[in-house]
Amino acid sequence: MSEFSTISVIGMGYIGLPTCAILASRGLKVVGVDIDESVVESVNRGEVHIVEPDLDGLIQKVVANGTLRGATRPEPADAFVIAVPTPITDDRKPDVSHVFAAGRSIAPHLKKGDLVVLESTSPVGTTRKLCELLAGERPDLLFPDTAGEDADVLVAYSPERVLPGKVLTELVDNDRSVGGLSRRSSERAAMLYASFVNGELFVTSAEAAELVKLTENAYRDVNIAFANELAAVCSDLKLNVWEVIDLANRHPRVSILQPGPGVGGHCIAVDPYFIIDAAPNNTRLMSAGRRINSERPYAVVKEIEAVLDPTKRETIACLGLSFKPNIDDLRESPAVEVVKLLHEAGVGKIIAAEPHARRLPKELDELGIEFTDALTAIDKADVIVLLVDHRHFSLIDPEALKDKKLIDTRGLWTWRKARKPDARINGRSA
Repeated sequence: MSEFSTISVIGMGYIGLPTCAILASRGLKVVGVDIDESVVESVNRGEVHIVEPDLDGLIQKVVANGTLRGATRPEPADAFVIAVPTPITDDRKPDVSHVFAAGRSIAPHLKKGDLVVLESTSPVGTTRKLCELLAGERPDLLFPDTAGEDADVLVAYSPERVLPGKVLTELVDNDRSVGGLSRRSSERAAMLYASFVNGELFVTSAEAAELVKLTENAYRDVNIAFANELAAVCSDLKLNVWEVIDLANRHPRVSILQPGPGVGGHCIAVDPYFIIDAAPNNTRLMSAGRRINSERPYAVVKEIEAVLDPTKRETIACLGLSFKPNIDDLRESPAVEVVKLLHEAGVGKIIAAEPHARRLPKELDELGIEFTDALTAIDKADVIVLLVDHRHFSLIDPEALKDKKLIDTRGLWTWRKARKPDARINGRSA
């Protein structure tokens, strides 16, 4: 891997920082770039600004041995990996401005032989547009959009496919798609990822790789929507949705996901819109899935309102604010949306608990929501709303809940912990 002596990773967020750590752990010199000075300063101290198992120890190690350092501006490197956010606008259109800003920031440092890889989840065609931008910024260099195999700078797309909470493991073990804008671009990008990926590397076009990433998250969104719609059906029929799903999943060709208060995070809650925007006339199922999942927080609030005593102002404890268990990521979190909607409804005093956060997000803090630990919140509350099934909450003694009204959107206490032994037929567990 001497061909890549220095790697520059643009963006040190939930994907960029672990990528920096993994690359640096392989002995490569890595410069992590972020416009947030506090992020750069924390990395250079060997500290992390996000919650991800084992990341803190690895960052401390690679910073101490000199293979990783942070910077607020790009520097010359042999390969540039762009891992910046790609949010959606208020009207649900893809916003790739951060990608193009990253492109403009690295353009002055490009030289013949360099590789640029976009990792950010992007609409189909973004990699090619990034290449055109780089070519416009550096007319002295040849790029694969016009020069093909004779390009001076190679450009490719390779999306991550990792699970928060298992990022360091899945960055290494999962298969990966690599889509170059030329054969040489694909080969060089595959060479970079081969330095740390144990999974298989599949070479395709940049456009196909872009759609593959979007497809993975749209698939999960649609399947979660099915589970959430089934939860609404079970509510109407007074049945336990987790029991129904558990038993249905015993069919060898059925694998229903789990319902909840909605879908969050920067991937599943966002990426389907990139496909919907590109093909609005052929994405009716994806659009319906997005609508079902987006409306789930409103359904949870109605469920809470149904158990409140209208004669007094009750206290509601909302447990969990992150978009999934055991992480600190609040992006697009349906739990945060539920708390906001409860405040807007003025239904009572609201207390929030999130064991992975030191403070409330600004949008809730400005509302005057009380923030405390879970046990204190439970003690003060009349109604307990479980929004995220953190491990911390699974350790809570059910006795602490016996006199409370409980809304369990994750089935942690109403099914997984309180589940009765399976019926046994012919000596076999159901």
